[in-house]
Amino acid sequence: MDFGLSEEQRLLETNLRRYLETERPVPRLRQIMATAEGRDDGLWQALAEMGVLGVLGPEDEGGSGLGLLDAAVAAEQLGRAVAPAPLLGTAVMAATALASAGTPAQRKEWLPKIASGAVRVGVAATELFHPREGFGFRTEAGRLHGRALMVLDAASDAYLVPVGAGGLALVPRSAEGLEVTLLPTIDRTRRFAEIAASGVAAVEWIGGSEGAARAAIRRMIDAGRVAVAADVLGACEVAIERSVAYAQQRVQFGRPIGSFQAVKHLCAEMIAELEPARSLVWYAAHAFDALPDEATLLAAHAKAHLCEIGTFIVRTATEVHGGIGFTDEHDLHLWFKRVGVDRQLLGTPDGAREDAARLQGWM
Repeated sequence: MDFGLSEEQRLLETNLRRYLETERPVPRLRQIMATAEGRDDGLWQALAEMGVLGVLGPEDEGGSGLGLLDAAVAAEQLGRAVAPAPLLGTAVMAATALASAGTPAQRKEWLPKIASGAVRVGVAATELFHPREGFGFRTEAGRLHGRALMVLDAASDAYLVPVGAGGLALVPRSAEGLEVTLLPTIDRTRRFAEIAASGVAAVEWIGGSEGAARAAIRRMIDAGRVAVAADVLGACEVAIERSVAYAQQRVQFGRPIGSFQAVKHLCAEMIAELEPARSLVWYAAHAFDALPDEATLLAAHAKAHLCEIGTFIVRTATEVHGGIGFTDEHDLHLWFKRVGVDRQLLGTPDGAREDAARLQGWM
């Protein structure tokens, strides 16, 4: 079987990379990072116009009717550019949940808005993987109570909140009783939040009732894990490219450091780790749509493996850069920190493997 990207996917990859490299270079990124909410509305609208935001939405609901592999191609390019775009929460996880379990009215209302860039939807999924006392959500007398940390895409218009066993609530940011607090993290290219609900009545249940979205939550997590793996893939590509370029330019003892065997080995090891992982990401994305029985297992493996090797690659890239690589002012740190946060999202590598093992009945 000859498995690879289609002509249309290659075109999406090329056009998105060209746009990000020319219109959203690192100096522009640093300007966005310095703002309070880290929003880049121009980039968001550009992604909508290129069809990226609607890639997982059905055509009759404003989307492109494509698959997760197309979304992974986009996520890889955004990872390359460390782009400040909430693709993960809005266009991947929220779109997947709505398409999987939303009522016809919910799909008609929300999916076209996501595709057009009119709304951003954050996701409070961290407590599913890192449960802690006093966190999580519940309902009392029809009202929502609870707290969540590290909510994806903090500067959103609404938030998807898992509740109890299989409930998924959509809560407007403006809802009375909902408090949103931005959280500082090492990755300033994206924003995360703590949300606290105290008797929130403005709750819309995905699927029409509390507990109707159990399968959709699983599907949403699987899609998110593949997108995170693709983001790491893109970030690591750039870390390697920058390391090779630096090794060719930096001179020590009258020679480029890239001519030293030790440095050659470091660069070769990074490439050898990353290239096989590309096929894993592509296949996990393909399985999400074509092989549903394998989707959860492959999504967990893709997320775990990419984040493991991603940590090795950005650390090794830092070492190739020597002393300057350890300074926060050096651009390489943008990718280093991006991968560091990706490692924790939607379960650590060990957590993702344990999750897959439980679902397969292995533990």
